[in-house]
Amino acid sequence: MRFDSDLAEIRFGAGLSPLLPPPASAADMLERLQEVDDAARAFPVPGFDEAMAGPRTYWRLKKERSQQEGKPGYESADKAFTDFRRAHNHARIGWHGQHLLRHVHTRDGFRERLVLFWADHFTAQGKNAALRVMAAPYAETVVRPHLAGRFENLLIAAVTSPLMLHYLDQSNSAGPASRAAKRHKRLAGLNENLAREVLELHTLGVDGPYSQTDVRQLAELFTGLSYNAKDGFMFRPGMAEPGAETVLEKAYGGGKPELGQVLSALRDLARHPATARHIAWKLAVHFTADVPDPDLVDHMAARYQSTGGDLMQVYAALLEHPAAWAPELRNVKPPFDFLASACRALAVPEARIARLRPGQLNRLLLAPLIPMGQRWGGGGGPDGWPEEDAAWITPHALAARLRWTMAAPRRLLQDLPDPRDFAEASLGSYANERVRFAARAAETRTEGVGLILSSPAFQRR
Repeated sequence: MRFDSDLAEIRFGAGLSPLLPPPASAADMLERLQEVDDAARAFPVPGFDEAMAGPRTYWRLKKERSQQEGKPGYESADKAFTDFRRAHNHARIGWHGQHLLRHVHTRDGFRERLVLFWADHFTAQGKNAALRVMAAPYAETVVRPHLAGRFENLLIAAVTSPLMLHYLDQSNSAGPASRAAKRHKRLAGLNENLAREVLELHTLGVDGPYSQTDVRQLAELFTGLSYNAKDGFMFRPGMAEPGAETVLEKAYGGGKPELGQVLSALRDLARHPATARHIAWKLAVHFTADVPDPDLVDHMAARYQSTGGDLMQVYAALLEHPAAWAPELRNVKPPFDFLASACRALAVPEARIARLRPGQLNRLLLAPLIPMGQRWGGGGGPDGWPEEDAAWITPHALAARLRWTMAAPRRLLQDLPDPRDFAEASLGSYANERVRFAARAAETRTEGVGLILSSPAFQRR
């Protein structure tokens, strides 16, 4: 394999920057993953437990307003709730700005890409107004601390996250023979959502070696996984189905219901050969092509199995394989990656984004993602955002990208770069003759920069 520093930053990182050198080697990329997370320190986003103060306040103020209905204090309570709801949404917009700044100014673009990948793999969203803002703190707590460790620890962190339990309706799932079901006949009963997604999306894959019986048995094993707004995650033995459950021909539990039996099953699923192949295939698709080289997938899956799901070793297997370094830029950048890499190529100063008021930040850098096909902070469903290029290459989405490239750069920078210099800064050795011609022929800097950002060369990685 011949390492290509420009390709490393374009394909595996956050995009080229005129201010930050690309990685010097694959070893450099891997070493940075194990160093201090400088971007997270520089542009902080609260963790899930800290951010839950927001939803708790939201629910309290909403209840107080309801209690004041028809009373003299209603107007004041309504104003307090309305003001907080606005501030709650502004926090979400601010966290988007922090994520964008991480991509613009990081020396460790591979880390930022992996955060996006794993947050999408373990998609979880708030389904009510109070929790709808929590995707960023979820990724901060579940993904960032675990992306360089073992897959089983990342899996456990995701499955036991209050946001995942909320999103997949797990917190009220009760075993049919549980103590809680016997006491409360109106309980909703067993919910299979979490068990199905863990098997189908998170571990074995949609074509994995499991049956509907395995789904139901795992769902019964998961009963007891719950949370509340005050304490976060908890295990409720009274909700758990008594007796042993058999998943993939292995029995778990049988004695007093406890969290340990759930974690044991998750670890076994994480180490399963089908999981190794599913994770290898997804990483290969994300970083290389919609139809990845089979030998690359085999190589990564074998490394996963031989190391027990050591993700650093899996990433090393990816970066050492020749198929990962095919020079053709193939995968289309999803909207957030496109905007972030454009801001990075433009070297938008931290102060410029930090000065934007929430409404300005939303109009300039958040709302434009929606017509491009991606709402930041939430995928279209539990399976996350699509990887297929065709999902992003639609007439409507491409028109939205073009509008943004022609209007946003001049609002982000007081002085735009010379398009000829910008072509080299944004694409390096991947600035082909068509891009260079557009840079030379542009009548204005706005037009030239816009043409480069909207070019197929910049849109792909």
